[in-house]
Amino acid sequence: MRTFIVGAGILAACLLGAAMVTDAQTVLVLPRESQAAGVTQRLGITDVTIHYSRPLVHGRKIWGGLVPLGEVWRAGANENTTIEFTDPVTVEGKPLDKGTYGLFMIPGENEWTVIFSKNSTSWGQFTYSQAEDALRVAVKSRPSDFHEALTFDFDELAPDSTLVTLRWEKLAVPFRVQVNVNGIAAASLKLQLRAWSRWNWESWSEAADYLVTSKGDLNDALEDAGHSIQLEERFENLDQKSRILDMLGRKEEAAAAHSQALAVANVLQLHTYGRQLQIQGKQKEAFEIFRMNIGKHPGHWVVHSEVSRIACANGDFDKAVAEMKLAAAGAPDVYKPAFEGLVKRLEAKQDINK
Repeated sequence: MRTFIVGAGILAACLLGAAMVTDAQTVLVLPRESQAAGVTQRLGITDVTIHYSRPLVHGRKIWGGLVPLGEVWRAGANENTTIEFTDPVTVEGKPLDKGTYGLFMIPGENEWTVIFSKNSTSWGQFTYSQAEDALRVAVKSRPSDFHEALTFDFDELAPDSTLVTLRWEKLAVPFRVQVNVNGIAAASLKLQLRAWSRWNWESWSEAADYLVTSKGDLNDALEDAGHSIQLEERFENLDQKSRILDMLGRKEEAAAAHSQALAVANVLQLHTYGRQLQIQGKQKEAFEIFRMNIGKHPGHWVVHSEVSRIACANGDFDKAVAEMKLAAAGAPDVYKPAFEGLVKRLEAKQDINK
C-alpha cells in the first residue's frame, strides 16, 4: 500500500509538472512561422489599424485547399485578425461603430463575405459565432500579383476613404472604408477646446480656419474667432473675423473688424497683407496698405521695399533701385537674397509688381 501511495504522489507530481510546462509554453514569446504584423492608416483624424499574422504560401494550394471555400476563415493565422476604428466609419456604405473587431472572411469563387465580429480575442475561427457579428458585407475578389506572405494594404487613398485589401497568393480581396472626416473633426474640436488649448488664442483661430476651409458651420467659425479675440486681440484673429463676417454677408461688421485688424497690425503683418493683395491682383488695394505702412513705420527695412514697389509702378526705376537696396541692406540675412534679386530685376527695368 505504501508503495502505491508513493507512486501516486510521484504520478501527481509528474502530472502537475506537465501542466506547468504546458501553461508556460502558452506565455513564452518564441519565433512563429506566421509572423505578426500591423498596419495603420489615418483618414482625417481617424485611425484604421489591422493586426494580423502572415502565413506563407510555401507552394501549397491556398484557395479551396488550405483555406476552404464557403467556410469562415480568420483572414490570417494564429490569433484573430483584428481591425480597429477610432471613430465610426462606413464599410461598403454600411455603418460600423468605432471599436476593435475580429476580422473574418468567408471565401467564395468570386464573391466573398467580410465579417466584423464583436469577438476580437479568440484563437482563429474555432469559436466564431455569427451571433457576435457587428457587420457583414459582400465584396468581389480580384486577381493579384503573387504574394508569398499574406498582406493587408491600404489602396486608393483619398482624404476620407481607403480600400483595405487583403492579398495572398494570386488573389486580392478589397473592401472600402469611409469616414465622415469633417463631421468627426468638428466634433473633436469641441472636445479639444475644453482642454488646456482653450486658453490659447491660436487654438480657437485654428478651429475657425478649419471650419472655413472645410466648408463647415460659419456661425461656429465666427464664434471660435470671437473666443480667440477675447483671449488676445491680434491682427490675425481680427482679420479672420472680418473674412468670416464677409462670407456671412454681414458687410458692415466685416469692414469694422477689418479696420480693427489693420489698426493693431505690425509692420510685417501689414506688408504680408499688402503682398497677398498683390498676388490676388488687387494692386490698388495693396498700394493703399503699403502707404499706410510707410506712414506708420517710416525707415523700416521692409517699408523701403514697399516704397520701391510704388516707385516701380510709377516708372521711377532709379528710386525703386535705391529703396530696394536699402531694404536689402537692412533685412535679416534670410531675406537678403530675395531682395538682392529684386534689385537686379529693377536695374534691368523689370516690373517687380507683376
